[in-house]
Amino acid sequence: MYPLKRNRRLRANKAIRSLVRETIISPNDFLVPLFIVEGKGVKEEIASMPNYYRYSLDLLEAEVKELWKLGLKSVLLFVKVPDNLKDNKGTEALNPDGLMQRAIKTVKNVCPDMLVMTDVALDPYSSFGHDGIIENGKIINDDTVDVLAEMSLSHAQAGANFVAPSDMMDGRILAIRETLEDEGFVDTGIMSYSAKYASAFYGPFRDALDSAPVDAQEIPKDKKTYQMDYANRFEAIRETEMDIDEGADIVMVKPGLCYLDIVREIKNEVDVPVAVYQVSGEYAMLKAAAEKGWLDHDAVMLEQVTAIKRAGADVIASYFAKDVVKLIS
Repeated sequence: MYPLKRNRRLRANKAIRSLVRETIISPNDFLVPLFIVEGKGVKEEIASMPNYYRYSLDLLEAEVKELWKLGLKSVLLFVKVPDNLKDNKGTEALNPDGLMQRAIKTVKNVCPDMLVMTDVALDPYSSFGHDGIIENGKIINDDTVDVLAEMSLSHAQAGANFVAPSDMMDGRILAIRETLEDEGFVDTGIMSYSAKYASAFYGPFRDALDSAPVDAQEIPKDKKTYQMDYANRFEAIRETEMDIDEGADIVMVKPGLCYLDIVREIKNEVDVPVAVYQVSGEYAMLKAAAEKGWLDHDAVMLEQVTAIKRAGADVIASYFAKDVVKLIS
Protein backbone atom coordinates (compact mmCIF):
# COMPACT_ATOMS: atom_id res chain seq x y z
CA MET A 1 0.00 0.00 0.00
CA TYR A 2 1.60 3.25 -1.13
CA PRO A 3 0.86 6.63 0.48
CA LEU A 4 -1.50 8.88 -1.46
CA LYS A 5 0.32 11.90 -0.06
CA ARG A 6 4.05 12.11 -0.56
CA ASN A 7 5.53 15.24 1.01
CA ARG A 8 8.70 14.86 -1.00
CA ARG A 9 6.84 15.85 -4.19
CA LEU A 10 7.10 19.43 -2.98
CA ARG A 11 10.86 19.09 -2.50
CA ALA A 12 11.71 17.39 -5.78
CA ASN A 13 13.61 20.27 -7.41
CA LYS A 14 14.65 23.87 -6.91
CA ALA A 15 11.70 25.27 -8.85
CA ILE A 16 9.03 23.60 -6.72
CA ARG A 17 10.92 24.34 -3.49
CA SER A 18 11.05 28.02 -4.43
CA LEU A 19 7.38 28.05 -5.43
CA VAL A 20 6.11 26.74 -2.09
CA ARG A 21 8.69 28.39 0.19
CA GLU A 22 6.98 29.93 3.22
CA THR A 23 9.65 32.42 4.30
CA ILE A 24 11.20 34.76 1.73
CA ILE A 25 14.16 37.03 2.51
CA SER A 26 14.38 40.40 0.73
CA PRO A 27 16.27 43.69 1.19
CA ASN A 28 13.13 45.11 2.79
CA ASP A 29 13.67 42.88 5.83
CA PHE A 30 16.87 44.54 6.96
CA LEU A 31 17.97 47.38 9.20
CA VAL A 32 21.69 48.08 8.71
CA PRO A 33 23.76 49.03 11.80
CA LEU A 34 26.43 51.64 11.05
CA PHE A 35 29.30 52.70 13.32
CA ILE A 36 30.46 56.31 13.04
CA VAL A 37 33.72 57.91 14.21
CA GLU A 38 35.26 61.36 14.12
CA GLY A 39 37.88 62.21 11.54
CA LYS A 40 38.22 62.27 7.77
CA GLY A 41 38.91 59.45 5.38
CA VAL A 42 38.44 56.88 8.14
CA LYS A 43 37.31 53.34 7.40
CA GLU A 44 38.51 51.16 10.27
CA GLU A 45 37.89 47.44 10.34
CA ILE A 46 36.65 46.26 13.72
CA ALA A 47 39.10 43.59 14.87
CA SER A 48 36.45 41.35 16.45
CA MET A 49 34.00 41.88 13.56
CA PRO A 50 35.87 40.99 10.35
CA ASN A 51 34.75 42.93 7.25
CA TYR A 52 32.74 45.38 9.33
CA TYR A 53 33.89 48.97 9.72
CA ARG A 54 33.70 52.29 11.51
CA TYR A 55 33.21 55.21 9.13
CA SER A 56 34.00 58.89 9.33
CA LEU A 57 31.24 61.14 8.04
CA ASP A 58 32.79 61.69 4.61
CA LEU A 59 33.05 57.95 3.92
CA LEU A 60 29.65 57.35 5.48
CA GLU A 61 28.21 59.12 2.46
CA ALA A 62 29.57 56.52 0.04
CA GLU A 63 28.42 53.66 2.27
CA VAL A 64 24.88 55.00 2.45
CA LYS A 65 24.74 55.39 -1.32
CA GLU A 66 25.87 51.79 -1.77
CA LEU A 67 23.26 50.52 0.68
CA TRP A 68 20.52 52.38 -1.18
CA LYS A 69 21.62 50.93 -4.53
CA LEU A 70 21.42 47.46 -3.00
CA GLY A 71 17.83 48.12 -1.93
CA LEU A 72 18.67 48.54 1.77
CA LYS A 73 16.54 51.47 2.86
CA SER A 74 16.98 51.64 6.64
CA VAL A 75 20.01 52.29 8.86
CA LEU A 76 20.62 52.26 12.61
CA LEU A 77 23.34 54.68 13.71
CA PHE A 78 25.86 54.23 16.52
CA VAL A 79 28.71 56.59 17.39
CA LYS A 80 32.14 56.02 18.91
CA VAL A 81 32.67 59.00 21.21
CA PRO A 82 36.19 60.21 22.07
CA ASP A 83 37.15 59.55 25.70
CA ASN A 84 37.62 63.24 26.46
CA LEU A 85 33.92 63.84 25.74
CA LYS A 86 32.64 61.13 28.08
CA ASP A 87 31.27 61.75 31.57
CA ASN A 88 28.84 60.19 34.02
CA LYS A 89 25.80 62.10 32.72
CA GLY A 90 26.37 61.65 29.00
CA THR A 91 26.52 65.38 28.46
CA GLU A 92 27.86 65.06 24.91
CA ALA A 93 24.74 63.13 23.89
CA LEU A 94 22.79 66.41 24.02
CA ASN A 95 25.25 68.40 21.92
CA PRO A 96 23.31 69.62 18.84
CA ASP A 97 26.60 69.50 16.91
CA GLY A 98 27.62 66.10 18.31
CA LEU A 99 28.75 63.20 16.17
CA MET A 100 25.35 61.48 16.19
CA GLN A 101 23.53 64.66 15.21
CA ARG A 102 25.97 65.29 12.36
CA ALA A 103 25.72 61.66 11.26
CA ILE A 104 21.94 61.93 10.99
CA LYS A 105 22.24 65.04 8.85
CA THR A 106 24.92 63.42 6.69
CA VAL A 107 22.72 60.43 5.88
CA LYS A 108 19.70 62.62 5.18
CA ASN A 109 21.70 64.98 2.98
CA VAL A 110 23.12 62.22 0.81
CA CYS A 111 19.97 60.08 0.73
CA PRO A 112 16.84 61.91 1.95
CA ASP A 113 14.62 58.84 1.61
CA MET A 114 16.84 56.61 3.75
CA LEU A 115 15.05 55.69 6.99
CA VAL A 116 17.31 56.78 9.83
CA MET A 117 17.07 55.17 13.27
CA THR A 118 19.36 56.20 16.11
CA ASP A 119 20.70 54.48 19.16
CA VAL A 120 19.48 56.13 22.36
CA ALA A 121 21.56 55.09 25.38
CA LEU A 122 24.27 56.60 27.50
CA ASP A 123 26.92 53.90 27.25
CA PRO A 124 28.80 55.42 24.26
CA TYR A 125 28.92 58.73 26.17
CA SER A 126 29.48 57.36 29.68
CA SER A 127 32.87 57.37 31.33
CA PHE A 128 31.68 54.18 33.08
CA GLY A 129 30.40 52.37 29.99
CA HIS A 130 26.89 52.03 31.39
CA ASP A 131 23.51 52.88 29.92
CA GLY A 132 22.62 55.06 32.87
CA ILE A 133 23.88 57.64 35.32
CA ILE A 134 25.69 56.13 38.31
CA GLU A 135 25.33 57.28 41.90
CA ASN A 136 26.78 55.40 44.86
CA GLY A 137 27.54 52.38 42.70
CA LYS A 138 23.98 52.09 41.33
CA ILE A 139 22.34 52.91 38.01
CA ILE A 140 19.87 55.73 38.66
CA ASN A 141 16.72 55.14 36.61
CA ASP A 142 14.70 58.36 36.59
CA ASP A 143 17.55 60.84 36.11
CA THR A 144 18.76 58.67 33.25
CA VAL A 145 15.31 58.69 31.66
CA ASP A 146 15.32 62.49 31.67
CA VAL A 147 18.56 62.52 29.69
CA LEU A 148 17.32 59.84 27.29
CA ALA A 149 14.22 61.89 26.52
CA GLU A 150 16.32 64.98 25.75
CA MET A 151 18.71 62.85 23.71
CA SER A 152 15.80 61.53 21.64
CA LEU A 153 14.55 65.04 21.05
CA SER A 154 18.00 66.09 19.85
CA HIS A 155 18.03 63.23 17.35
CA ALA A 156 14.57 64.12 16.10
CA GLN A 157 15.62 67.74 15.66
CA ALA A 158 18.59 66.57 13.59
CA GLY A 159 16.25 64.62 11.29
CA ALA A 160 15.98 61.08 12.65
CA ASN A 161 12.87 59.18 11.58
CA PHE A 162 12.97 56.82 14.57
CA VAL A 163 14.76 56.80 17.89
CA ALA A 164 15.76 53.41 19.28
CA PRO A 165 16.20 53.41 23.07
CA SER A 166 18.42 50.44 23.94
CA ASP A 167 18.97 51.17 27.63
CA MET A 168 16.22 49.15 29.37
CA MET A 169 15.43 51.86 31.93
CA ASP A 170 11.89 51.72 33.31
CA GLY A 171 9.47 54.29 31.91
CA ARG A 172 11.75 55.68 29.22
CA ILE A 173 9.36 55.04 26.33
CA LEU A 174 6.61 57.16 27.88
CA ALA A 175 9.05 59.94 28.74
CA ILE A 176 10.46 59.95 25.20
CA ARG A 177 7.01 59.85 23.61
CA GLU A 178 5.74 62.73 25.71
CA THR A 179 8.83 64.82 25.05
CA LEU A 180 8.58 64.28 21.29
CA GLU A 181 4.87 65.07 21.30
CA ASP A 182 5.31 68.21 23.41
CA GLU A 183 7.93 69.51 20.97
CA GLY A 184 5.84 68.78 17.88
CA PHE A 185 7.67 65.66 16.69
CA VAL A 186 4.51 63.62 16.48
CA ASP A 187 5.71 61.67 13.45
CA THR A 188 9.02 60.57 14.96
CA GLY A 189 8.76 56.88 15.73
CA ILE A 190 10.15 54.81 18.60
CA MET A 191 11.69 51.39 18.12
CA SER A 192 12.11 50.10 21.63
CA TYR A 193 14.62 47.48 22.67
CA SER A 194 11.84 45.92 24.71
CA ALA A 195 13.32 42.49 25.47
CA LYS A 196 17.05 43.13 25.65
CA TYR A 197 18.83 40.40 27.55
CA ALA A 198 22.02 40.63 29.60
CA SER A 199 23.88 38.56 27.06
CA ALA A 200 27.48 37.51 26.60
CA PHE A 201 27.07 37.98 22.84
CA TYR A 202 27.65 41.76 22.89
CA GLY A 203 31.43 41.73 23.26
CA PRO A 204 32.47 42.68 19.71
CA PHE A 205 29.92 45.52 19.64
CA ARG A 206 31.46 47.01 22.77
CA ASP A 207 34.84 46.76 21.09
CA ALA A 208 33.43 48.63 18.12
CA LEU A 209 32.32 51.57 20.27
CA ASP A 210 34.76 51.24 23.16
CA SER A 211 31.72 51.15 25.44
CA ALA A 212 32.29 48.16 27.73
CA PRO A 213 31.49 48.71 31.42
CA VAL A 214 34.59 49.72 33.36
CA ASP A 215 36.14 47.49 35.96
CA ALA A 216 36.05 49.84 38.96
CA GLN A 217 35.27 49.45 42.62
CA GLU A 218 31.58 49.81 43.62
CA ILE A 219 30.47 50.13 39.99
CA PRO A 220 28.62 47.15 38.45
CA LYS A 221 30.86 45.18 36.11
CA ASP A 222 27.86 44.04 34.05
CA LYS A 223 24.42 45.30 33.05
CA LYS A 224 22.32 42.73 34.85
CA THR A 225 20.49 45.27 37.03
CA TYR A 226 18.74 46.67 33.98
CA GLN A 227 19.07 44.23 31.08
CA MET A 228 16.95 41.08 31.35
CA ASP A 229 17.93 37.73 32.85
CA TYR A 230 18.37 35.36 29.92
CA ALA A 231 16.59 32.61 31.86
CA ASN A 232 13.29 34.53 31.75
CA ARG A 233 10.54 34.16 29.19
CA PHE A 234 7.31 35.73 30.48
CA GLU A 235 9.15 38.83 31.65
CA ALA A 236 9.85 39.62 27.98
CA ILE A 237 6.13 39.76 27.25
CA ARG A 238 5.51 42.07 30.22
CA GLU A 239 8.32 44.39 29.17
CA THR A 240 7.11 44.48 25.59
CA GLU A 241 3.47 45.12 26.43
CA MET A 242 4.46 47.95 28.77
CA ASP A 243 6.54 49.58 26.03
CA ILE A 244 3.65 49.37 23.59
CA ASP A 245 1.31 50.92 26.15
CA GLU A 246 3.83 53.75 26.62
CA GLY A 247 4.00 54.51 22.90
CA ALA A 248 6.50 52.20 21.17
CA ASP A 249 5.81 51.76 17.45
CA ILE A 250 8.19 48.83 16.94
CA VAL A 251 9.48 46.44 19.61
CA MET A 252 12.73 44.53 19.56
CA VAL A 253 14.15 41.28 20.88
CA LYS A 254 17.93 41.21 21.36
CA PRO A 255 19.98 39.01 20.77
CA GLY A 256 18.61 36.88 17.95
CA LEU A 257 19.34 33.19 17.53
CA CYS A 258 19.31 32.13 21.18
CA TYR A 259 16.01 33.97 21.69
CA LEU A 260 13.83 32.83 18.80
CA ASP A 261 11.36 31.33 21.27
CA ILE A 262 10.96 34.83 22.73
CA VAL A 263 10.48 36.30 19.25
CA ARG A 264 7.63 33.90 18.56
CA GLU A 265 6.05 34.46 21.98
CA ILE A 266 6.03 38.22 21.46
CA LYS A 267 4.88 38.00 17.83
CA ASN A 268 1.92 35.94 18.98
CA GLU A 269 0.99 38.48 21.65
CA VAL A 270 1.39 41.93 20.06
CA ASP A 271 0.03 43.80 17.07
CA VAL A 272 3.02 46.03 16.28
CA PRO A 273 6.06 45.14 14.15
CA VAL A 274 8.68 43.01 15.89
CA ALA A 275 12.38 43.60 15.27
CA VAL A 276 15.24 41.25 16.06
CA TYR A 277 18.88 42.25 16.46
CA GLN A 278 21.30 39.62 15.17
CA VAL A 279 24.12 40.82 17.39
CA SER A 280 27.87 41.17 17.05
CA GLY A 281 28.71 37.92 18.79
CA GLU A 282 26.50 35.98 16.40
CA TYR A 283 28.24 37.68 13.49
CA ALA A 284 31.73 37.09 14.89
CA MET A 285 31.14 33.40 15.60
CA LEU A 286 30.16 32.65 12.03
CA LYS A 287 33.04 34.69 10.64
CA ALA A 288 35.51 32.82 12.84
CA ALA A 289 34.10 29.39 12.03
CA ALA A 290 34.06 30.15 8.30
CA GLU A 291 37.65 31.38 8.44
CA LYS A 292 38.63 28.05 9.97
CA GLY A 293 36.76 26.23 7.21
CA TRP A 294 34.39 24.64 9.69
CA LEU A 295 31.20 26.14 8.24
CA ASP A 296 29.95 27.28 4.84
CA HIS A 297 29.66 31.02 5.54
CA ASP A 298 26.97 31.94 3.01
CA ALA A 299 24.80 28.88 3.59
CA VAL A 300 24.80 29.33 7.37
CA MET A 301 24.26 33.08 7.07
CA LEU A 302 21.13 32.59 4.95
CA GLU A 303 19.87 29.85 7.24
CA GLN A 304 20.27 32.12 10.26
CA VAL A 305 18.45 35.15 8.87
CA THR A 306 15.71 32.92 7.47
CA ALA A 307 15.25 31.36 10.91
CA ILE A 308 14.95 34.80 12.49
CA LYS A 309 12.28 35.85 10.00
CA ARG A 310 10.49 32.50 10.26
CA ALA A 311 10.31 32.94 14.04
CA GLY A 312 8.31 36.14 13.53
CA ALA A 313 10.68 39.03 12.89
CA ASP A 314 9.32 41.82 10.72
CA VAL A 315 12.63 43.69 10.89
CA ILE A 316 16.13 42.18 11.12
CA ALA A 317 18.99 44.37 12.32
CA SER A 318 22.01 42.50 11.04
CA TYR A 319 25.67 43.04 10.20
CA PHE A 320 25.12 40.49 7.44
CA ALA A 321 22.58 42.68 5.62
CA LYS A 322 24.83 43.68 2.71
CA ASP A 323 26.23 40.17 2.32
CA VAL A 324 22.75 38.63 2.30
CA VAL A 325 21.34 41.07 -0.22
CA LYS A 326 24.30 40.63 -2.57
CA LEU A 327 23.89 36.87 -2.34
CA ILE A 328 20.14 36.72 -2.96
CA SER A 329 20.24 39.25 -5.78
